[in-house]
Amino acid sequence: MSQNSIIRWDRDDQGVVVLTIDDPSQRVNTMNAGFVDALASTLDRIEAERDSVTGVVVTSGKSTFFAGGDLGDLRGATKDRIEEFSAFVDRNSGLLRRLETIGRPVVAAINGSALGGGLELALAAHHRVAVDDPKTIVGLPEVTLGLLPGAGGVVRSVRMLGVERALSELLLQGRKHSARSAHELGLVDELVETQSELVAAAKKWIVDHPDAVQPWDVKGHRIPGGTPGDRSEQLNSRLPAIPALLRKQLKGANYPAPQNIIAAAVEGAQVDFDNALRIEARYFVDLATGQVAKNMIQAFFFDMQAVNGSRGRSADRTPWRARKVVVLGAGMMGAGIAYECARAGIDVVLKDVTLDAAERGKGYSNKLVEKQVASGRTSQENGDALLSRILPTDDPAAAEGADLVIEAVFEDPAVKAQVLGEIEPFLAEGALIGSNTSTLPITGLAENVGRPEDFIGLHFFSPVDRMPLLEIIKGEKTSDDTLSRALDLAKQIAKTPIVVNDSRGFFTSRVIGTFINEALALLGEGVPATTIEQASSQAGYPAPVLQLADELNLELLRRVRDTARQAAEDAGQSWTGHPAEAVLDAMLSEHGRAGRLAGAGFYEYDGRKRTRLWTGLADAFGGGNTAVPLGDVVERLLFAEAIESVKCLDEGVLEAVPDANVGSILGIGFPGWTGGVLQYIDGYDGGVAGFVARARQLAQTYHQRFSPPASLVEIAESGGTLADSRAAVLVGAP
Repeated sequence: MSQNSIIRWDRDDQGVVVLTIDDPSQRVNTMNAGFVDALASTLDRIEAERDSVTGVVVTSGKSTFFAGGDLGDLRGATKDRIEEFSAFVDRNSGLLRRLETIGRPVVAAINGSALGGGLELALAAHHRVAVDDPKTIVGLPEVTLGLLPGAGGVVRSVRMLGVERALSELLLQGRKHSARSAHELGLVDELVETQSELVAAAKKWIVDHPDAVQPWDVKGHRIPGGTPGDRSEQLNSRLPAIPALLRKQLKGANYPAPQNIIAAAVEGAQVDFDNALRIEARYFVDLATGQVAKNMIQAFFFDMQAVNGSRGRSADRTPWRARKVVVLGAGMMGAGIAYECARAGIDVVLKDVTLDAAERGKGYSNKLVEKQVASGRTSQENGDALLSRILPTDDPAAAEGADLVIEAVFEDPAVKAQVLGEIEPFLAEGALIGSNTSTLPITGLAENVGRPEDFIGLHFFSPVDRMPLLEIIKGEKTSDDTLSRALDLAKQIAKTPIVVNDSRGFFTSRVIGTFINEALALLGEGVPATTIEQASSQAGYPAPVLQLADELNLELLRRVRDTARQAAEDAGQSWTGHPAEAVLDAMLSEHGRAGRLAGAGFYEYDGRKRTRLWTGLADAFGGGNTAVPLGDVVERLLFAEAIESVKCLDEGVLEAVPDANVGSILGIGFPGWTGGVLQYIDGYDGGVAGFVARARQLAQTYHQRFSPPASLVEIAESGGTLADSRAAVLVGAP
């Protein structure tokens, strides 16, 4: 047995070489420069010792097979280094081509996940064996990072599955498959029960198939489902629908990766294999050197790692775990929180004023479980066990011994004080006390409990079972231990946490308010509502902004506004009105249109079904102002949130850039292509300086609210970035 630094070589008596990839410098194996060099030297050795090699097994020395491309390297790929990067891509792709044409059978023995470049490596083998285990996940998720597979993943999956199936099942959605699902799809050829069987099964296949070659290297091979351009194939009648459906989904938003994937798949299917690899590489380099991929890699990988990490806490600490939680309020939010806690194995007391209300709240979980059982995502036994953990009640004494309480009642400090005061005597000593408030300052609410040091904001997002974010808010007296336990809770219930400091509206509610306000201001300026909705969709927001306002309810928006204004006046501060206020007041006081719940808002409704924009909008607010370009409408919406987020940094509401980026995407729908609300500034054309210059233009043309904050101007003048200026480690304590 011999080894290089990354790939170990072990040849048995039958001449089968087991190549074990185990990069000592990384937690997982990645397709970095070191691996590429190691693979090149390993292939050289196989060719040099060909006579004594009967086959090759590729496996991993880590708990996962292979994690894909090195995203740190990809972050450094830029347009001004495009030739150097293209050479790296071509070399990497060429090495996998050498592997599959080396003249000996090659088997990938997949233990754990094989995602992105990991699956591309496996696809270059002639046979794939995987452990039938929940930890075995395979897929090509590059599109979720603004990329496409650049080491033959598009070319090989198309030739293996066909153009249509490769796009729909693997490439365009970045879908990940279990071992069994991958086997059914044809990505994996053989399953074994345990890892101990893996290499033995691979070796057996090599013995049985000494002359193995890839199907696409056999003369006469045809792509399943047909080739684009062949008039006899049904594919050509369905192929035009794919980009049409994509345009409908993206609504003009700035996501170039899906378009490049379709182009690489369709164009590559019409040429020979090696030219298809060149086409794929060209489209990959275009994405990897572009800004959108940089933004998405930053947010969805590096920033996500940061917010989900230890946040400065000791790695060897024992995480706190909740055993019994009391959820106060069985409305939609409380019911959703109860379900998530029960799903995580926590016993839940779901309390409301009446037992009927509490039982209706549990009914929410009943419906979710019924859907999951019907779809096969869970068993009836597991569903029944989940439901058995939820106890609906109107009796405060049912909270006896609970180590966690989450208040989710009406946004009224007096109501919150009442329900917390009622339940606190029954809690376990030192229990974590959380409030799901979305706007009310935590420090003030903490005055209503006996242990303010154990009080913290736990802001969930609706619907709780589908929204992954948990905004954790520290009050002035919140202890370090309380915050640490809140972070542990987030992990226990599988939520992504961000940590912010106390203020009215915190981060997410405050910033999304500027988004809605800007839309209402545009409406008040006479910009057509259709233009505003189109602009928000084209910007990449998941829902048009006026539609979102209807969903949130205009009465709630006005109540939040009035409460904030009263608080400012009580503190002796002046209130700076926003032009959106006149539109909001007119919708409610003059037109009686409060939103979807009222059956009338910016949209018209047939029952609960939204039908069309309210036909009276033009009469109410004009609608003939076409002088504001669509691009300006788009940027006014984006800039409003970005500038407010910088103010949150300046005021200490935000402590770290990753919290802002992740929170804005997962919590309030800031467009994913931007990389988040602060990465949008760093990634703007010309960087922070370019953003500042554009903000000044918007301020001069429209309103001074677009004037860049002084802190941002300072960063622009220094040539820096927000990320660099706020590069402190995320901590789990104030």
